[in-house]
Amino acid sequence: MLMKEYRICMPLTVEEYRIGQLYMISKHSHEQSERGEGVEVVQNEPYNDPEHGSGQFTEKRIYLNNKLPSWARAVVPKIFYVTEKAWNYYPYTITAFELFFCCLQCSFLPKFSIHIESKYEDNKGNNDNIFGSEPKEEETEVCFVDIAYDEIPERHYKESEDLRHFKSKKTERGNLQEGWIDTQDPIMCSYKLVTVRFEVWGLQTRVEQFVHKVIRDVLLLGHRQAFAWVDEWIDMTMEEVREYERATQEATNLKIGTFPPAISISETPLQSSTRSGPNSAPSTPLSTEAPDFLSVPKERPRKKSAPETLTLPDPGRRDSLFKLPSFFSWNSSPQPE
Repeated sequence: MLMKEYRICMPLTVEEYRIGQLYMISKHSHEQSERGEGVEVVQNEPYNDPEHGSGQFTEKRIYLNNKLPSWARAVVPKIFYVTEKAWNYYPYTITAFELFFCCLQCSFLPKFSIHIESKYEDNKGNNDNIFGSEPKEEETEVCFVDIAYDEIPERHYKESEDLRHFKSKKTERGNLQEGWIDTQDPIMCSYKLVTVRFEVWGLQTRVEQFVHKVIRDVLLLGHRQAFAWVDEWIDMTMEEVREYERATQEATNLKIGTFPPAISISETPLQSSTRSGPNSAPSTPLSTEAPDFLSVPKERPRKKSAPETLTLPDPGRRDSLFKLPSFFSWNSSPQPE
């Protein structure tokens, strides 16, 4: 387990950030989505909690296999998605991520999780007890994220979103200079306590560190864009931004498209699970039997002494009796980055 607390200051008030965050997430998800890759919104509706009161529940599927580094693609099946479930009781939110494979089951799947608690306050990120003062087994690393001066991945850089040179026409805030956090008014801070678990021997440290790096980059980019787009959303009401969110989500889902599984497990329908999901959810086989493409061909002649084992076909022969699916590749193996 690797836990870090991120603190991201913004030249906004907490109430302004509430609108800006919803606008940014919707627009960013639409921009980053393409056919077969991106963020699909499955559910977005009001939710009441006995402890936190009224809020909003959202469920999203994030398809990003092509964005993984080569070493991760080597151990993760090609068809998978991350499910994000968020409970928004602003100014407190909870977000949880789970990993799903569309057609394959994996023994380490239940051991991977991401949990994010978020709180927002009108200050400069100096509240050290925002998530409670109970002593922890080990001290949590605190990471300050500077939206103007922290380095951003080159592929995400846009001059129009460079906050060192951007100035809002409607709010007249901007041209953030070094040390801007000490002098900016108004200012608020987004506190995020992120816990990553990947309890697989030999991969745990590398995967948990990689996931935190990705999360930090996402937080940096998203908060930069929230302020760079401030003139687009600063005049919106909550009702207007919710309508924008709904319309953008519909457009994003259409942009991603619906794809059948790339691996055909069986032509025989499987028994339905007692816990059903949305119609758009890719089916997961419930049977523990080996799929047809891994079974020995019934009519294949063999010697009487031949053991009952699977003999892989020669990849160089075009007349092989059967073909394995595309994720078995003899041509090359991913190289570590």
